[in-house]
Amino acid sequence: MKNKTLPLAALLCILFGCTHSHDAESKHAHDEAGNHLATAKPDSGLEPLAFTIYTDKTELFVEFKPLVIGQESRFAAHFTALGELFKPIDEGTITLTLTSNVGTQTIVSTKPEVPGIFRLRMIPEKVGIYNLVFDIKTPAFTDKITLENVEVFPDEKTAIEKQTHEVGGSNDISYLKEQAWKVEFANAPAKVEPFSEVVKTSGQILAAPGDEAVLTAQISGIVSFSGKNMVTGNTFGSGATLFTVKSNEVVQSNLGAAVLQAGSDLAIAKRNFDRASELVKDNIISEKEFLETKRQFENAQTQLANVSVSKKFNQNKQSVTTPIRGFLKNVMVENGQFVNAGQPLATISKNKRLLLKANVSQKYFPKLTSFTAANFKTADGGQVFNTRNLNGRVVSTGKSAEVGSPFLPIHFEIDNKENFVPGSVVEVFLLSDTKPTLVIPTSALLEEQGIFYAYVQMDGERFQKRELKIGPSDGKNVQVLAGINEGERVVTKGGYQIKLSTASGTLPAHGHEH
Repeated sequence: MKNKTLPLAALLCILFGCTHSHDAESKHAHDEAGNHLATAKPDSGLEPLAFTIYTDKTELFVEFKPLVIGQESRFAAHFTALGELFKPIDEGTITLTLTSNVGTQTIVSTKPEVPGIFRLRMIPEKVGIYNLVFDIKTPAFTDKITLENVEVFPDEKTAIEKQTHEVGGSNDISYLKEQAWKVEFANAPAKVEPFSEVVKTSGQILAAPGDEAVLTAQISGIVSFSGKNMVTGNTFGSGATLFTVKSNEVVQSNLGAAVLQAGSDLAIAKRNFDRASELVKDNIISEKEFLETKRQFENAQTQLANVSVSKKFNQNKQSVTTPIRGFLKNVMVENGQFVNAGQPLATISKNKRLLLKANVSQKYFPKLTSFTAANFKTADGGQVFNTRNLNGRVVSTGKSAEVGSPFLPIHFEIDNKENFVPGSVVEVFLLSDTKPTLVIPTSALLEEQGIFYAYVQMDGERFQKRELKIGPSDGKNVQVLAGINEGERVVTKGGYQIKLSTASGTLPAHGHEH
């Protein structure tokens, strides 16, 4: 992490006054850990230093004046817990250790002065080059942050001679930690990572083939519901009876009559076959006549099997059962309705596997087979999902446009881990070949009169508004062609609040002690 001096903070403190102050302490005062404290020289010419360091768990923004032997050094250490939102550490213990091969000093703060800000004071005892180590212990996590190569000077004059003067840019924006902690705020670094060529299009979530079953009437008659829980969304086990169909006697195509006729024909054919089997042994009938009776008997068996299409009904009644375990997706008939043989009654769906159908413009036909995955988000525009994370695979790509549509379809089969609703419309980002690309989260983008920009956090409380030249987006990240360098941290949440603070034309009083 690059270390930064922050003279702007000192200037703001002079102009607007410091809101956090402490009562005068006696010459031999001690802190809670028993460390000896002394009073710093009031009119020091030393300019404060400011450092911002990140770990995976914590952001440290610390300000202090150059360390001089025998003089009290005051540290205003701002600790932010990282996560989906950046929040101040309001509970825990901070141990600050000044360490090198010439000696070690340690001080402890057991609670923040205000949420996120810990005040630490130390009197360096020996000249040298040290590491400043901050050990963080909170109820939620522990962490360690090290600031390397910090010099302790023999006197103030030497420190002043060696101090550098870094001036912030004219476009710098001051946005204090106290402001960021009060709103939804987060940032993330610009990264070079594999990024796919992206085609943005529309799509739809569909039920996967084999994941649904249509229950059908196999005889004509009156349908009756088997229970009172025939409500869409209810779950049924495999083999559960949902409907009963009773044949109507006035229907000429009554399947019960067909079954009776087929049974009668089979009985006659069997008697003829049994008789012919005996006669052919004595050569009373020819082999040709015997084979003909055998053929008639086999045809009668086949005819009875064809009309007896289910074991779940007799000649006048059919019980309609679920072939799979799933939920009732829809009911297509009313209780007591007359139905014809072959008419659909209801749909049962497992809803475990789904299809993501993407509509691709015909101009991308040569690249259609190169799309191996897709990001998509539902109508609420919230979370972005990836087909790879849902055990997805391409199951088909369109070879011709559908009737009435200028698009070519591409289908991905995915697991329904997120309770997607079949039939819902989604926004799809088709992904093909990947290559290393500089990207930032799409949530960092702001737009103003057709120009895209983002706020870059230069250090703890200093930001810049950067105009960006961007490339394609995959729904999560967007390619950056110009405006941001790798490693620079962009504001992903809270950018609009920074914009409002600059529009107000006022800055809050600075709350840090130097």
